Amino acid sequence: MISGLFAALAAVAVVAAGSTASLAASKSKPPQKLVNYLVINEDSIPEYLSGRPGDPKQGRKLVISRKKGNCLACHKMPIPEKADHGGTGTDLTGVADRMTESQLRLRLVDPKRIIPDTMMPAFYKIQGLNRVLPKFKGKAILTAQEIEDIIAYIVTLKE
Repeated sequence: MISGLFAALAAVAVVAAGSTASLAASKSKPPQKLVNYLVINEDSIPEYLSGRPGDPKQGRKLVISRKKGNCLACHKMPIPEKADHGGTGTDLTGVADRMTESQLRLRLVDPKRIIPDTMMPAFYKIQGLNRVLPKFKGKAILTAQEIEDIIAYIVTLKE
């Protein structure tokens, strides 16, 4: 009985040591470097994050992609070839008539700055987030160029 107890404790120690080692390995990776940006009037980012405009064709692919933008999970969009569109987010049909490119950029980068209770994730932020899986800590969902590509597509959505 005592030897069984020691074996169980030894197994727990090995698992704990392995967890600590993997946690230390995940913490040793430096966080992703994000481009500094300036928020104007508390509702917009006027400058391209990547230093250049995005590609609307690539942006459309990212919007549809379930592994990247996944915008259709929450938003209705004028993308008829995709049947499943979410209804929890704003309908993005004609959004470029309602918001400027700069306003859209901030909403994609850090939507909680505009609507604190929004369910929409911050796609270009690594600090101050809650419930992030360890493998995603220190990583933004999208790169600066991917943000610009999506913005380039979204600004084509006019009535």
